Amino acid sequence: MDLSVTIAGLRLQNPVIAASGTFGYGGEYAGIIDVSRLGGICTKGLTLNPRPGNTGVRVWETPSGLLNSIGLENPGIPAFIEKELPRLRSIGPAVIANLSGSTVEEYAEGAALLNASSVDMVELNISCPNVKAGGMAFGLDPQAAAEATVPVRRALTAKPLMVKLSPNAPDLIAVARACVNAGADALSLVNTFKAMAIDIQNRRPVFDNISAGLSGPAIKPIALRMVWELCGEFPAIPVVALGGIACAADALEFLMAGAAAVQVGSATFAHPAAMIEIIDGIEDYMRRSRIAAPGELSIR
Repeated sequence: MDLSVTIAGLRLQNPVIAASGTFGYGGEYAGIIDVSRLGGICTKGLTLNPRPGNTGVRVWETPSGLLNSIGLENPGIPAFIEKELPRLRSIGPAVIANLSGSTVEEYAEGAALLNASSVDMVELNISCPNVKAGGMAFGLDPQAAAEATVPVRRALTAKPLMVKLSPNAPDLIAVARACVNAGADALSLVNTFKAMAIDIQNRRPVFDNISAGLSGPAIKPIALRMVWELCGEFPAIPVVALGGIACAADALEFLMAGAAAVQVGSATFAHPAAMIEIIDGIEDYMRRSRIAAPGELSIR
C-alpha cells in the first residue's frame, strides 16, 4: 500500500495538505503534532508587499462553521522567502505557496519571485472574499480569471500552478475552464463561501468589511457536490478538494468523488491533530478495503 499521490508532477507522501491561512508557515504547530507527516503545507496567503490585514473582529464562530475576515495579513513575498521559507522547507512536506494580489501586475511579480525560490508549487488565490481589491473579484468571471492566470503561468517556468477557485462564482465550470485554458496544471476548491453575521447586542454587522468567509462542516455537502461536478468535467486535471473536512470519512468522500488530494483547514483550529488522524484513517480504510493507492478510491 502506497499513500503517496502526484499532482502536476509534484509527489506528496500522502493526500492530506494543510490549507492556506489555517496553518501559518508550518512551524506554529511543530510542538503539537508531527508536522513532517503531512503531505503538504499551503502557506498563508502571500502578496507582493506586506499587508496588515483587516481591522475589527476577524473570527466569529457559527453553528457548524467559522466566519473569518483576516484580510490576507502577511509579511510580503520577499520577507517570506528570506525568513519563513527556510524553516518551512526543513520540516519535510511539500511546500505550496498561496499567491494573492490586488492587481494582475502584483500577481505576476509575486509569481516571478516564487518561481526563483524553493517552493514546490504555487496556488493562485483568485477566490478570497475578505479583501476589497483583487482576490475573489478575479475568480467570479471567466475572463478575469484567465487574465490573472496567464501572467502567473508565464512567470512560473519552473513550478506547477494550481488555481484556487471560488464557490461564489455564478458559473464555476466556466471559470475553471478559463483557468485550465490559461495554463493551470491543477485546481483547488472550495474556498470560503461569502457570508455575514450581525451582533444583536450592538445592532451592527460583526465585521468591518460586512461580509466574511464561511468555512467548516456546514459547507462540506455543498463543497462535495462542487468537487464532484468539477472532477467530472475535467477528468485529466488534478483537483485538490477542501471545504469542511474534519475527519477521515470526510476526506474519503472527496477522494471517492475524484479529488487527487484534500486540504484541511478549520478543523485544525478545533482539533490540532485532525490532519494526523485523517492520514491514519485513510490508511486504515485502504488497508481494510485492500486498496493499494489513494487514486483507486475514486468511484468516478
